[in-house]
Amino acid sequence: MNTLRVTGGRVLRPNGSVTETDVTIDRDAGRILAVGRETAGDGASERASADEANDADEILDAAGSIVIPGLVNAHTHVAMTLLRGYADDKPLDAWLREDIWPAEAELTDDDIEAGAALGALEMIRSGTTAFADMYFAMDRVADVVDRAGLRARLGHGVVTVGKDAADARADVEESIAVARELDGAADGRVRTAFMPHSLTTVGEEFLRDGVAEAREAGVPVHLHANETADEVGPIVSERGERPIAYAADLDALGPGDFFAHGVHLDDSEIDRLAESGTAVVHCPASNMKLASGMAPVQRLRGAGVTVALGTDGAASNNDLDVFDEMRDAAMLGKLAADDAAAVPAEAVVEMATAAGADALGLPGGRIEPGAVADLAVVDLDAPHLTPVHDPVSHLAYAARGSDVRHTVCDGEVLMRDREVLTLDAEAVQERAASAASDLVARVDDGT
Repeated sequence: MNTLRVTGGRVLRPNGSVTETDVTIDRDAGRILAVGRETAGDGASERASADEANDADEILDAAGSIVIPGLVNAHTHVAMTLLRGYADDKPLDAWLREDIWPAEAELTDDDIEAGAALGALEMIRSGTTAFADMYFAMDRVADVVDRAGLRARLGHGVVTVGKDAADARADVEESIAVARELDGAADGRVRTAFMPHSLTTVGEEFLRDGVAEAREAGVPVHLHANETADEVGPIVSERGERPIAYAADLDALGPGDFFAHGVHLDDSEIDRLAESGTAVVHCPASNMKLASGMAPVQRLRGAGVTVALGTDGAASNNDLDVFDEMRDAAMLGKLAADDAAAVPAEAVVEMATAAGADALGLPGGRIEPGAVADLAVVDLDAPHLTPVHDPVSHLAYAARGSDVRHTVCDGEVLMRDREVLTLDAEAVQERAASAASDLVARVDDGT
């Protein structure tokens, strides 16, 4: 057995406690073998596991640090790193129609691969080990996930507005084909979903047919829902029902499905989400930047809805740092609830780890024997993290992605002492910068 021991640090356990102990990993299986003397087996197998834990092949130093589950970015458009800072300070509809969609029309598959690699690099360096991505050229994105060593739930984003029936149908069929063909890629680290963009940007007949095909294929549904008031209004006016009721009519709600944003939800919709087991991915930074509103996170969690965290794309955030998202979620959640006790530190840490993994239907989010070995080691030896009265509070309110020292996914060390081992950081950044410059030049030439 090839083992890795993360030693000398404090470990965040599934119950929220923090204990000084080591974590031993079976790198061949990609699983946590032991946490201290607690192991995945019993009897003879337990004794063997404990012996392995005491005789690791490789050591990862976590002294002065806290070992946490790898963070989960449960909603993003990762290749939009190429559009970081390209079109700022505009409301969502104008931002999409005037800037983002024209730029995306000029994207090549090579551009998307370059942007996805830059996003993967950024996520590894900030402790994220799993993400959900809705975009295009997903075969290229899956290749990036494979090379980077990350874990992901991927889907081709469908938009049918402005397209004729044949092109709209082809877009739906591509999303279903991607979901069927890429599921299980990267040695099982890639899973898939049917990903229509939203309930207003995809026509009803295409939504209905696509969801039915997704159910037949056994893949979940992921879409944007209730992001802005302008998105809710047309559905209510045209159909006489709220968006989540419309989604239910389409059979788009259920365990395994997850919706992004959920900003403008009423109590009936929250109850419907809870009853169906549909998760919500909260994207506080994007919601604030686009002035979309404040999601009712405290009410969602109180109703039993699984709430995860996502950054959204880097064009509307403008980074992929889930630590930033935790802080924003805690702060914005208190404002939304008018209650300083709402969305506390332990809640947002759980949203960024276990709840994120649960929402995406991916393993991870917990440090315990038998769990997948997806970890981040956060260095607490910094002025902004001193003193350490409560390490969980620091994770939510004070830590930054740049505080991550090591990142491990599926038992593989992706970053050691801030050096990314699976990607050539300099080459990735140079390629992405060149691709972004060429993309903007093409957009400008077309205007």
